[in-house]
This record gives sequence, structure tokens and C-alpha cells, in this order.
Amino acid sequence: MMSGNCAEISAELGLGLVGPQQAIVPLMAGLSYRCADPYAVRMAFEVGADEPVEWILARDLLAAALHGSAGLGDVRAWPSAASCDPDVVAVGGGTAGHAILNIAMSSPSGQAQFEVSARAIEEFLQRTYQLVATGQESSYLNFDAELTELLSQA
Repeated sequence: MMSGNCAEISAELGLGLVGPQQAIVPLMAGLSYRCADPYAVRMAFEVGADEPVEWILARDLLAAALHGSAGLGDVRAWPSAASCDPDVVAVGGGTAGHAILNIAMSSPSGQAQFEVSARAIEEFLQRTYQLVATGQESSYLNFDAELTELLSQA
């Protein structure tokens, strides 16, 4: 098991919210990754509320979505060569020649689809792999602390 000195990586990222008639509304999101939670990437949106709206995405889902459609249920993601908005010109090819990563999220309170630079996501993921390599995630988990937390909520 790794020591308690656990790092965190964060980045600000420009996204496009896909609106009606495929119009793109620009907004910012904060991405964060902690080795204490090695399977998850957090994406927080500032929406004018006191607290940002936060989604937790599987790191593996984001990595797989750079190459093809990934995810079931509440979060799905897939690459595309260009934006939904014909006025947005895709810049810089990401992984597998895709410039855009599409992320669709749904919850009981609504649903949204976002576009983000595939290259920006790929670069963020590369930073997370430097912190916790693929396949090494379980060595960063403190199972006793996780179990205690779960039982305290019961």
C-alpha cells in the first residue's frame, strides 16, 4: 500500500455545451485526479451556484473514449473528427485522428452533452498515468479506510 502522501493533479479546461440546434455554449470545467481515488477523474462545472456541479468519471472510460464509443448509463463518451457546431473548426488531431471528445451525462435532474478537445483530455490522462500507472490503481487504495467509511454511512 502506498503512503499517505498522495498527490493531486488538476487542470482548467474549456468545454462546449451542445445546445439546441447543435449550437455550442462555451464554459469552463475543472478536472482533478487524486491517487487516493485512483480510478476516478472529477469534472467540476461552475454554474453560478454556491458549489460547483461535480461529476465523477472513470479514468478508463475517458481513455477508451479517445479511441471509440465508451460507457453505459449515466456517462457515455465517444470521439469525433469535428464539432457538432458547423461554425466551430476542429483544431489539432487528438488520439486516433479525432479532434473532439463528446461526453454525454444524464441524471434524474437532466442531461447534457459536452464537446472537449481530445488532445486536452489525452494530455490530462497522461499526467494521471505519471502519478498512478495503469494497473497499479489498487495499490493506492486504503481498503480499511474505505470499508470504515462505508459502514459509518449504513
